[in-house]
Amino acid sequence: MYDLLIKNRSYRRFDEDKRLSREYLRGLVNLARICPSSRNQQALKFKLVSSREDCGILFPSLAWAGYIRGWDGPGPGERPSGYIIVAGDRNLGNSFLTDLGIAAQTILLGAVNDGYGGCMIASVKKEKVRLDFSIPDIYEILLVIALGKPVEKVVIDDMTDGDVKYWRDSQGVHHVPKRGLNELII
Repeated sequence: MYDLLIKNRSYRRFDEDKRLSREYLRGLVNLARICPSSRNQQALKFKLVSSREDCGILFPSLAWAGYIRGWDGPGPGERPSGYIIVAGDRNLGNSFLTDLGIAAQTILLGAVNDGYGGCMIASVKKEKVRLDFSIPDIYEILLVIALGKPVEKVVIDDMTDGDVKYWRDSQGVHHVPKRGLNELII
């Protein structure tokens, strides 16, 4: 499990030609479907985006890697080849965060287990996405999970001086600082 978690980084650059099918995305959602759910409401709903055209429509509605200045996200050829838009069904609840975290992490772990990767993106032009993909108002858009075959290396570093900001080195390796275990345990 530890090895799988180490591989499960926030990947932001992909081989855009390695397409993810709608059926593959359905399989990832099926993993989330069987997870625990707060009060067992199962209030999350998922919009699958897999065609090259639809991926191109969704891409400009997402913000990428806020700590990396001057980078507007992956360029052509390195963009995700699939997305899962996660929404909360307001008919079934109004607090989705516990389920959202469980579902999104499960989807990403499933992707990594299959040799893919992804990134949870919360900075989303939600109303534009709602219109572009005909998502009814009853669904609160919560998150977009970008998915594909990663083409970047992401490493974990020991955090120094409490600086949480991730960064890229001159070789394009993405570094993510993490607090030490002793700092987390009370």
